[in-house]
Amino acid sequence: MSRQPLRKEIKATRVAPILRHPGLPRCPSRTNDVTTDVLIVGRDSDVFGEHLTPTFPKLRFHCAHNSAEALALAPPCQILVIRTDEIFAGLVAAMPRLRLIQALTTGVDHIMALPNLPPQVMITAARGFHGPQMSELAFLFMLAFARKFPTVLENQKNKIWDRREQRLLTGKTVVVVGVGRIAEELAQRCKLFGMKVVGVSTRTTAPHFDAMYPRAQIAMAAALADFLILLAPYTKENHHLVDAASIDAMKPDGVLINIARGGVLDEEALRRALLEGRIAGAGLDVFQTEPLPPENPLWDTPNVIITSHVGGVSETYAEQVMPLLIDNLRAFMDGAPERMSYIVKSA
Repeated sequence: MSRQPLRKEIKATRVAPILRHPGLPRCPSRTNDVTTDVLIVGRDSDVFGEHLTPTFPKLRFHCAHNSAEALALAPPCQILVIRTDEIFAGLVAAMPRLRLIQALTTGVDHIMALPNLPPQVMITAARGFHGPQMSELAFLFMLAFARKFPTVLENQKNKIWDRREQRLLTGKTVVVVGVGRIAEELAQRCKLFGMKVVGVSTRTTAPHFDAMYPRAQIAMAAALADFLILLAPYTKENHHLVDAASIDAMKPDGVLINIARGGVLDEEALRRALLEGRIAGAGLDVFQTEPLPPENPLWDTPNVIITSHVGGVSETYAEQVMPLLIDNLRAFMDGAPERMSYIVKSA
């Protein structure tokens, strides 16, 4: 089966100009004293290469913008820097010297699911900086449903003046399924809006949360939610963590928001609830199959707002991830894995 081309490079996503090094060629490489080859795949690969080359004189960076380029450059490389959804088994097979995969994403589910992942390869994730963009997307969904913004846009299109009472976020309850650093940042912002914040987690407390429920009581927590927000990582244990029972427990005017991973949610159970009017709406940024196929019925399901898995990205993403990338590469090259952050799989 042929590979789809990698996503087009997004020119707007760039490291701040002061981090750029004028005069360097695109994705420059070292020729002297090189000890390790690094393959960077996907959009912004040139930006990463340009910034990292002066920082790591003993690393040679190769930049690939599509799967064909990646395969051609792969054989000598011991380190792979890539987004989880852009990796494929053929690329790993083409890297016999591979020792480290540094994901440029929070999730590593596609990487961990590779059938030919060598046991000696370390995997690290890129985490700890997605709070602002994820929180803002959650608020986009909450405000869009609270203020009925799709109707507002339709009224504008049809030149309809419709002045009516507006639903406020203040006083509403947000239930967050999966409480990590992103959830803490989201909860802090919710409190500024005067909202009550409840978590579903293995943790018993967390900053800015008013209450915490264990996983076994997820339906009980969902019953409290004006907005049920999914932030749990996708694992085998979390497959359909939010299922028909959780959705059925929600209020009729409740809204479900999934900015986690598609597999965490039972999409068919959600669709049935929406079609039957048992909940008010759903904001969906992630899906079990991505890109979401045109024939998927969710596109035409009433009271659904769909975004294209944009929750974790920003126009400054390369700048956000760069400090972590530098720290992890430096620790790896120093032979000090204990200094590396967000190790998902040890060598």
